[in-house]
Amino acid sequence: MVKAVVVLGSKEGVNGTICFAQEGDGPTTVTGTVSGLRPGLHGFHIHALGDTTNGCMSTGPHFNPANKEHGAPQDEIRHAGDLGNITVGEDGTATVAITDIQIPLIGPNSIVGRALVVHADPDDLGRGGHELSKTTGNAGGRVACGVIGLQA
Repeated sequence: MVKAVVVLGSKEGVNGTICFAQEGDGPTTVTGTVSGLRPGLHGFHIHALGDTTNGCMSTGPHFNPANKEHGAPQDEIRHAGDLGNITVGEDGTATVAITDIQIPLIGPNSIVGRALVVHADPDDLGRGGHELSKTTGNAGGRVACGVIGLQA
């Protein structure tokens, strides 16, 4: 079992802890909570770079080792880092429970050392018709992020 964790933070008061676990070459489970967000849907993505020197802006584009268009987590054509949306309740908190095969914790396409980013707006999953739909899901600004690191 390989485990990783990311502690999310922002100047806007958004915070959370997200844990990742992978058994062998199976899917990766993603669990945790994010709080301090406005209710509704928020884009939730793995970004290519684990660089937060300029806040969340320096994390680069979505992690996309296969050079595909943006899509929904269940789509065959999607960025590996496209994890869709998290749903934030009226209390400003989202509980995350995702299982995904495209975000391994080991191997050449490992997400360890990359960033997890929470966006201000919903991810349209590449279906919105906006000029940014096929690259970012038109998910808006980056409201919280953190670098994914291995966990004991």
